[in-house]
Amino acid sequence: MANVITGFRIIFSFALLLCPTFSIPFYALYISAGFSDMIDGAVARKTGTDSEFGAKLDTIADIVFTAVCMIKILPVIEMPIWIYLWIIGIALIKLANVFISYIRLKKLTSVHSVINKVAGAALFLFPLGFSLIDTTLFAAVLCVITTVAALHESNSVLRHTS
Repeated sequence: MANVITGFRIIFSFALLLCPTFSIPFYALYISAGFSDMIDGAVARKTGTDSEFGAKLDTIADIVFTAVCMIKILPVIEMPIWIYLWIIGIALIKLANVFISYIRLKKLTSVHSVINKVAGAALFLFPLGFSLIDTTLFAAVLCVITTVAALHESNSVLRHTS
C-alpha cells in the first residue's frame, strides 16, 4: 500500500506538468503529492511493509516531485540571480552527495535526517506561501535551511562512507 501511495506521488508530479502553474488543479495535485510524501513512510512502518525498494521508490518520487516543481515554479516567479546561483550550488552539493555515496557504497543512499525533513517541509510551503511573504526573503531563508541540510547530508555521507 505504501508503494502505491508513493507511486501516486510520481503520477501527481507528472500531472503537474500539464496544469497551469498556481491554478486550482496545480494546487490540488501539489498538495496531494505533498500529502502522499507525508504518509507513505508512516503507512509502510505501520503495516510492516517498509523495504529497501520502498525507500528507493520514495527517493525517486521526491526527486521527480522536486524537479517538476522547479520546472513549473522557478520560471514564473521573480527572484534575484544570486538566489538562482545559490539553488544551483545546493543542487551541486546534493548531487555530489549522491555520487560520493554511490562510488563508495555501490548503492544509492539518502539521508533521512530531521534537518532534511525540515528542509523538505519548508520547500513544500514555498508555493503555498510565497505570494504572502516577500519572495526573495522567503527564498533566502529556504536556501539557508537547504544549505544546512545539504551540508549535514555531506557530513553523514562522508562519515558513513569513509
